[in-house]
Amino acid sequence: MIPWLEEDAPFPPLARALTDPNGLLAAGAGLSAARLLDAYRQGIFPWFSDGQPVLWWSPNPRMVLFPEEFRLSRSLAKTLRQGLFQVKLDSAFHRVIAACAQTPRPGQNGTWITDGIRAAYGELHELGYVHSVETWMDGKLVGGLYGVALGGMFYGESMFSWRTDASKIAFAHLIRYLQQEGFGMIDCQMKTGHLASLGAREIPRDQFIARLQQLSELPMPPARWPQAGAAFTWNS
Repeated sequence: MIPWLEEDAPFPPLARALTDPNGLLAAGAGLSAARLLDAYRQGIFPWFSDGQPVLWWSPNPRMVLFPEEFRLSRSLAKTLRQGLFQVKLDSAFHRVIAACAQTPRPGQNGTWITDGIRAAYGELHELGYVHSVETWMDGKLVGGLYGVALGGMFYGESMFSWRTDASKIAFAHLIRYLQQEGFGMIDCQMKTGHLASLGAREIPRDQFIARLQQLSELPMPPARWPQAGAAFTWNS
């Protein structure tokens, strides 16, 4: 059994998370900005569907990507050099999270990006903790991603692609920016073949938490991010 959290109750120790389903830790407590930031700083994230209470997770092992291990394929590098796409930061956050919610995914019925999630992460976006990277072609939004930035950690949440490689293009630009700014790890949460193809790998939860604790305390306030609407360039 997992505990039910009242609004001000602390999260239980991560060692109490279930192994089946992997990482389920607690339920309840709502999605306030303070609760979400506290969760991310402890290596916990919300994941649930419409009709369910808020469910909190901390799987073991954890899928992560170290920026220096990003795998840039020859084909993606070629696409980047062609300059067919324009990539921007925070110019269309609400459109990105809506597209992530609406894009069908193999093996999934419906979406975990509920109206409540969209509202909660929209608030974090206004506070400067959640960012989107968008890929544009001929003035149209064709791909992107969003995630949470805390200290030297970036927590990837979701991505979508309406053109071949559009989300990968956004991700490649994000990786380069994170490397330049000294970010040390990207939390990918759950293992997928897509993420593995980009260089992500699983590490034990205790190693993930130890590294997270170091990185999340780095003095990188939200204002460190570029101005909303800034364009990313790719110089090979």
